Amino acid sequence: MVLRFGESSGPKILIIPPLFSEHNLMRRQLVQLMRKLADAGIGSVLPDLPGWNESLQPLETQTLAFWREAMAQAARANGATHVLAVRSGAVLTPPALQGWSYAPQSGAKLLRGMVRARTIASRETGQPETSEDIYQLGRTQGAMLAGWRIGVAMFSELELAEPPKHDALVEIKQGQVGGPALWLRAEAAEDTEQVASLAGIINSGLAESAQ
Repeated sequence: MVLRFGESSGPKILIIPPLFSEHNLMRRQLVQLMRKLADAGIGSVLPDLPGWNESLQPLETQTLAFWREAMAQAARANGATHVLAVRSGAVLTPPALQGWSYAPQSGAKLLRGMVRARTIASRETGQPETSEDIYQLGRTQGAMLAGWRIGVAMFSELELAEPPKHDALVEIKQGQVGGPALWLRAEAAEDTEQVASLAGIINSGLAESAQ
């Protein structure tokens, strides 16, 4: 499924959401951002990845390489001219697109947080696991992390995945957006001031590149 807002002509932004649990926490905020961009005449598309939501493909068979190609195909099919990659979604950024990387996170840091959450949950259930146990499981059999079944290939790829860094990709820090990071909250939320800040950064960047 692909969510679309805004004009069919002019600039169009491929929005790559954070992976796994942060995707659920940030989706409402990203949809509000798409609406705000549409009000300014900027189109945007937000594709689901294979294995997510209504996809018939099993999550545990997915690979990071396949997801990268899926994002590249979504960019081509929807005529994306720019990209906004959010958090760990930055590791899926199509190399051909210019744009923004919002608080980018490596695959290794993403995994560390998910593994830590599993160790805490295991202690609470009286069946404690160590981080080393979970990493070994993930590398050999795959692992259930924060409710997501991650296969061996995906687990191994995430350990090495880094967000791209080049002149055409501008990093947006949370301090530029203002307010607390929504991905740190326990439940999904929206922040209209942060939406306005992000939209303003993108609008200004598009205006500068058009000069």
